[in-house]
Amino acid sequence: MFGPRSFAACILACASAGLVHGEKKVNASQIVESQTLDSPYPYEFPALQNGSSASRGQFPMPLCYGFTLEEATIDQLQAAMSNGTLTSVKIALCYVQRILQTDEYITAIMEMNPDFLEIASALDLERAQGRDRGPLHGIPFIVKDNIATKDKMETTAGAYMLLGAVVPRDAHVVARLRGSGALLMGHSTLSEWADMRSNSYSEGYSPRGGQARSPYNLTTNPGGSSSGSAGAVAANLMTFSLGTETDGSVINPAERNSLVGIKPTVGLTSRDGVIPESHNQDSVGCLTRTVRDGAYCLDGIYGKDPRDNYTLIQEAPAGGYAQFLTDKSALKDAVFGLPWLSFWQYASSDMQEQLLSVVGLIAEAGATVLNDTELPSWQQVISPDGWDWDYGTTRGYPNESEYTVVKADFYNDITAYLANLNNTGIRSLEDIMQYNVDNVGSEGGIPGVHPAFKSGQDGFHASLQTKGIMNETYWQALNFIHRTTREDGIDGALYNNGTQLTALLVPSDVGQSYQIAAQAGYPMITLPAGITPETGMPFGLGLMGTAWSEGTLVKYASAIEDLQLTSGTKYKRTLPLWLDYRSKIVPINNV
Repeated sequence: MFGPRSFAACILACASAGLVHGEKKVNASQIVESQTLDSPYPYEFPALQNGSSASRGQFPMPLCYGFTLEEATIDQLQAAMSNGTLTSVKIALCYVQRILQTDEYITAIMEMNPDFLEIASALDLERAQGRDRGPLHGIPFIVKDNIATKDKMETTAGAYMLLGAVVPRDAHVVARLRGSGALLMGHSTLSEWADMRSNSYSEGYSPRGGQARSPYNLTTNPGGSSSGSAGAVAANLMTFSLGTETDGSVINPAERNSLVGIKPTVGLTSRDGVIPESHNQDSVGCLTRTVRDGAYCLDGIYGKDPRDNYTLIQEAPAGGYAQFLTDKSALKDAVFGLPWLSFWQYASSDMQEQLLSVVGLIAEAGATVLNDTELPSWQQVISPDGWDWDYGTTRGYPNESEYTVVKADFYNDITAYLANLNNTGIRSLEDIMQYNVDNVGSEGGIPGVHPAFKSGQDGFHASLQTKGIMNETYWQALNFIHRTTREDGIDGALYNNGTQLTALLVPSDVGQSYQIAAQAGYPMITLPAGITPETGMPFGLGLMGTAWSEGTLVKYASAIEDLQLTSGTKYKRTLPLWLDYRSKIVPINNV
């Protein structure tokens, strides 16, 4: 039986010899000899280091048939496929090699698509016959394990209880990407049930997937709940990935892995086929290494879907979002707001210093940056103690709490999702909770039993208590969070007493920022912008806008990114250092 490395060597050797298409016979001696490494460094294993570098485990990435795949953009991959340097099959196999090299450490991949080679071969044949589906043709991607794929893979939200359950169809976003020619390579790991089950847990952990880790620091919170989606792209295991967000689950893992994260307006991307939390706040978004790649991804997934009525009123531009990509010259007409009291004051002094260096560059490029652009409601809705999705109840007002809405939504939305599955006995929240108790050793359904689930399943208990009843308190809470985050929140700050701002610039690592965007259902983009010296973990600079303003955010995010890349600043995307790469702690350190 092949081990993972010999399996990779065999596949790569066979593909190189043309055996994917059955062109040649296997040369067994060559394959056997190729498995013996004369020098395993620097590509297969990190070299043991001493002193201050002892905890670093660099995993250099081999060339892909002579091409530098590490950090390669979608445009670069398309150019290499167009000139014959690469094929989709070759790109996919090189990513498999990278996964086998590194994923034992970061656990970003939940499951590989067993059909990826056949799909890649078919896409290559289309290209050879002159059919080009667009920028994503032949480009590998993965989806978070709560996004349904109607194929030979499971869709489980990281839970054993849904193994074998059969989904009715591809999620709408997956169907859209398949139609654009993108190559689905697998599912990524995540925080089980996308963080809904518990309020004290190890971010990125699921019983089925294990502990997802950031390649920047394997002992530290990798960001969640789209943890594996972020880690895979950050570590160059994949070109791009899809995540989902209810409250921060795209933005947070993106910025904590030095990625671009795009969280769209609720209703721009369909939630059909996505294991839900809240129809009021759920959104499917993109995690990429560049804004351009993010725009290509967004173009591949947005659109109206009759199965998600929120999408039927979307305001999307003809021709998609890649048309808004630009360079730093566009900053000359921008007016950005810096909501200091609302968000910036909660960033550490070191984070403020690094982010303000980027803001200074933006101003030097010709943009106007205005301080005192606060959310009118900030003193009422911004928690001074960090992210808190039950902040209304914390203040004594459940009818002003996001969690009041999400708890009831989840009870109803998960029942509706489960009703469409075949081959499963899990049909309700009650069934989910009972499974977790019956299998407490692996599922941690009781507090204090499983290290990853300190509080057991208290999130599920809170949802169960609502029975999904949308009572007066529910509607008051929904109206409150919408008013205070929209007209008295983001829109009020953007209006700024009559001066219309282009966007708000915010520290993405401050959880209150993406929490407000999530409650509003408004879009947000985060850009890599700095590193925390104590942990080696990245953080981002966010752009926050009003509903359906993705075009504006893409335009100015790409302009800022171009400024970062051309200015010589060190405050931009950096490669991971794999700090503490041999550590396997659960729970991870929540810093």
